Amino acid sequence: MKCWVCKRQARGYGHTDGRFKTADPRRYVLDWVFCSRRCQDAFHMLYGNWMRVKEGRIGKTEVAMIDPSDVELAAMKKCLKAFGEAAGEIGFGKPLGDYAEAEALSVIDAIVTCYTEAMVEHHEATKFPPVRGMAPTPDPMANPFADLEDDKFWEAKP
Repeated sequence: MKCWVCKRQARGYGHTDGRFKTADPRRYVLDWVFCSRRCQDAFHMLYGNWMRVKEGRIGKTEVAMIDPSDVELAAMKKCLKAFGEAAGEIGFGKPLGDYAEAEALSVIDAIVTCYTEAMVEHHEATKFPPVRGMAPTPDPMANPFADLEDDKFWEAKP
């Protein structure tokens, strides 16, 4: 089974629904399984916030936001090139507020696709633990700008 949060292979962490007794017909087996304690904790935080909102207990307090990890931040930086290419096709002089729906969706699609691919690439590279005695494989997310040294669209060119 896949982790409910990040879609990696689940590794024995799960969520048990204790709202109903074993013989209650409303009780059903949940497929909420997780790959790590971190994903399990993230799920429980989101689930708890959802339950508080559903029951009206939140009031004026804000729902807690989970800070992005280093891998997620690197994936976000990797999306700058995709954003630049999509925005370049539309034109850098055009303000975001003037984008047509199709133009805005093309930019969103480029960013979301790149982010998803970067996260999958990282998880595929790290899904197996390192083998003792072998040199570790280089982290593909270590320098997301390696291929952008001469193509930094966000910096003004003289």
